[in-house]
Amino acid sequence: MKQLRYVSLPVLALLLGLINCTRTQPGSTAATGHSTQPAPGHGKELFTTHCVSCHSLTDDGIGPRLGGITKLKSEQALLDFIKNPAKAIESGDLRAVSQFQKYKLMMPPFDYLDDASLRSIVAYIDKESTERNLTPLVVETKDVAKNAAPERLIAPVQKSNLKIELEDFVTFPATSPTPPKTRIATMRSHPSANGSLFVSDQRGIIYRINQQQIHTFLDIRPLLENYTNVPGLGTGLGSFAFHPDFLENGLMYITHTEKFAGKPADYEFPDSIKVALQWVLSEWKMNSIQDTVFQGERRELLRINVPGSVHGTQDIGFTPNIPKNDPDYGMLYIGTGDGGSTIGKHPELTHTLRSLLGTIIRIDPRGNNSRNGNYGIPADNPFVNNSEPGVYKEIWAYGFRNPHRLAWHQHKGERILLSAEVGEVNVEEINHIVKGGDYGWNQREGSFGISTKNLKQIFPVEDAPNEHFIKPFAQYDHIDGNAVSGGYVYEGALKELQDLYIFGDIVRGRLFYLSLENGLTDPVIRELFITQNGQLTDLVKMTNTKRVDLRIVYDEKKKEMFIMTKSDGKLRRISKAYRE
Repeated sequence: MKQLRYVSLPVLALLLGLINCTRTQPGSTAATGHSTQPAPGHGKELFTTHCVSCHSLTDDGIGPRLGGITKLKSEQALLDFIKNPAKAIESGDLRAVSQFQKYKLMMPPFDYLDDASLRSIVAYIDKESTERNLTPLVVETKDVAKNAAPERLIAPVQKSNLKIELEDFVTFPATSPTPPKTRIATMRSHPSANGSLFVSDQRGIIYRINQQQIHTFLDIRPLLENYTNVPGLGTGLGSFAFHPDFLENGLMYITHTEKFAGKPADYEFPDSIKVALQWVLSEWKMNSIQDTVFQGERRELLRINVPGSVHGTQDIGFTPNIPKNDPDYGMLYIGTGDGGSTIGKHPELTHTLRSLLGTIIRIDPRGNNSRNGNYGIPADNPFVNNSEPGVYKEIWAYGFRNPHRLAWHQHKGERILLSAEVGEVNVEEINHIVKGGDYGWNQREGSFGISTKNLKQIFPVEDAPNEHFIKPFAQYDHIDGNAVSGGYVYEGALKELQDLYIFGDIVRGRLFYLSLENGLTDPVIRELFITQNGQLTDLVKMTNTKRVDLRIVYDEKKKEMFIMTKSDGKLRRISKAYRE
């Protein structure tokens, strides 16, 4: 067997550009009335941290392009908007309403940034717009109705009579002075079932929770030369998982992002396309599994170039609770989005077997028959015998925009793998992942057709005899939410939750479920509700923010489900469930 190479380690808005206004003439006070001299250099840093995940100066993205907006509005008007984007829509502003109808997403308020910081961002946009001669986005408002709601494309999420109660479990320490307070994202149970839980913060820390006390288990930031967690959303420490044989081999796996510093990658694209970040999968080996703080070594398995800062390698996992003689035992599933290639105008980089972007791959991390020799490709992978040049035989399924939250469930001997898929503008999906499946992105969003020439519009498509795209098992409209937060199937003691796949919406914090009592027969999404002291409440109220940043997590050993919210750094346990 090949000698494994380890490295020793020490101890351890959317709507910003949407304000409608009377166009001001160049040189007028409204167009150029910046009161003092903010720092564009600092503004670039802030823009990169807070804005670039959704906005570009020159191209459409999750939100509209921002170049030239300072030619339309004064500094003060822009500051007012950034602090309270909803006000422009609620006031009936035609430009704002038009873009809200187009994107179906409202930028969260950035009122936690002080005026000096906001002015620096505006100054940076203004400087770049002037130097690059960027013109403002033209928004057609002629036929916009002030109070018109976006068109509904999918049946509404159904209300249910299912209610849950939550109890505070732990509150994580803030990892940033500005919101979100934390970027907690993934939770795993200790393989020994000793009651310990491990939770990662995307800013680079894995915590160990023992008897509801939080301790730092591993801080990867000082150990990785080019580690970065900006810009936000999915970047940073993406996910982690313990090997099924952890108690014998002390192995765990972590994905993270690095600034591009010229390191060769296992997936690359032409030099004409700029590399924004690199996603890296590593194996971390503990010296002793008895240690409560990580001490050990790291070995790199896989490095992927991405052209954008979104839709990276955000979830990994092993099939749980299977015997060692099962062919899937010890096989690591890795979900990687399209890396922002489609919204970055390089759609050719995804939805192909010659790319790792937009895929779920399946590898044997203890093998060595991959291209780089650092891991194995299982003999039962679907494309392992494909002889076409350039095919990545690691691929298990493909055609994804942003797959995450892999969840396995056994139903009458059938093994079901579910994955959530964050959509572009119109549809959020729950997919049943099958071997070799093509899920359609960037030709499909949900069960609809989509064109890379206009990612904000979808259209009906008829089933064709040779149709090979796999449709979502369940889907919901952006009228009901903005970004799906995948979940897990509950198998614990709370009777009313048993065999329910519980998930939610990242932004709005709504909680949903699918019934898997009879397997994959019921695709109807239903909403469940939270009560507190006998009264209905919700996560917006409980976290006191309009962007909840919801994650559903599950203790596989004790069969307990938790609600995790980045905005207030809390982990809450579902303590009761009932219907009324």
